[in-house]
Amino acid sequence: MTTSTQGNASQREKALPAVLVLEDGRVFRGRAYGAVGETFGEAVFSTGMTGYQETLTDPSYHRQVVVMTAPHVGNTGVNDEDPESKRIWVAGYVVRDPARVPSNWRSRRSLDEELRNQGVVGISGIDTRALTRHLRERGAMRVGIFSGNALPDAGTMLAEVRQAPEMKGANLAAEVATKEAYVVPAIGPDGEAVPIGTAKFTVAAVDLGIKGMTPHRMAERGIEVHVLPATATAEDIYAVNPDGVFFSNGPGDPATADGPVSVMQEVLARKTPLFGICFGNQILGRALGFGTYKLKYGHRGINQPVQDRTTGKVEVTAHNHGFAVDAPLDEVSETPYGRAEVSHVCLNDNVVEGLQLLDQPAFSVQYHPEAAAGPHDAAYLFDRFVSLMEGQRA
Repeated sequence: MTTSTQGNASQREKALPAVLVLEDGRVFRGRAYGAVGETFGEAVFSTGMTGYQETLTDPSYHRQVVVMTAPHVGNTGVNDEDPESKRIWVAGYVVRDPARVPSNWRSRRSLDEELRNQGVVGISGIDTRALTRHLRERGAMRVGIFSGNALPDAGTMLAEVRQAPEMKGANLAAEVATKEAYVVPAIGPDGEAVPIGTAKFTVAAVDLGIKGMTPHRMAERGIEVHVLPATATAEDIYAVNPDGVFFSNGPGDPATADGPVSVMQEVLARKTPLFGICFGNQILGRALGFGTYKLKYGHRGINQPVQDRTTGKVEVTAHNHGFAVDAPLDEVSETPYGRAEVSHVCLNDNVVEGLQLLDQPAFSVQYHPEAAAGPHDAAYLFDRFVSLMEGQRA
């Protein structure tokens, strides 16, 4: 929900005023950053010190205004290699001290310029630490950013923020997913693409907001990935004769995803190897009969500690989720598809970070093992998926 004007150089030099208004009435005043105008969304914070370009282009951030806790943002500019999708998805962007001059050998333009080019309204020069503490104490909430010389009065701005839709109950996956199926070919030992139809494995990936690095990580392991729209049916999935099925990350409330849940249940009934990430983890939870709930302020950033209970190892992981699965941590659950257990848990707050079935080849994690900006502790999960497909074929 963004309206913006690009503004000219003289306007930007004058550092146009900007105001951030939370739905509980708290106000932060700063300077315009990126496009000039107004925008609305859910205020969330990301604790990553690097990878802002991947964050901005992650479809899971659709309709969210992202607050960066790192104080200095934009140092490396923007390049044409690192985006996770074809556009910026965040509804708005909040930083404390934007870099004045980017410096990186791959940089093509500044972050401020990229935000302006894509019409993303932001704000700089505010105390993002105070804002983050406020969100931790009060919880994620609706927010508006207003910038320009002629701003609405305080009452009008607050009323507009409170009229914006909430994230709870939002059905957003189809808004960010591909409309047409496409194929990402497997990568051979020589680094070249393998001819379509000749890869060792074929995976049908249901796009609920997939990041570009995800099929690439599978392609690196000799997998041909058929990326399908969020509305794909079981017939669409099995039309590509898959060795495995993948459900991606994505935005919105998993309680609204009845379609993907029903499709996943059909996949589970056929006992096809299955892997889910983030939104896909929540879909698996619902498919198995567990509930989901909204976290107070969510997990977002690249420094979240998670324990893999199957090995006991602790991983530093990348997260972006505001909802979680409500499943028992310390017991095996009986489901219509066999026994299930929590395989991964967040060590900060004991939130469920992964599920696995014990009687058939299906598992999921709540975080992002494909994290392009790092960390890469969880990349082994793609190998685990390959092992499931190898075992099924054997």
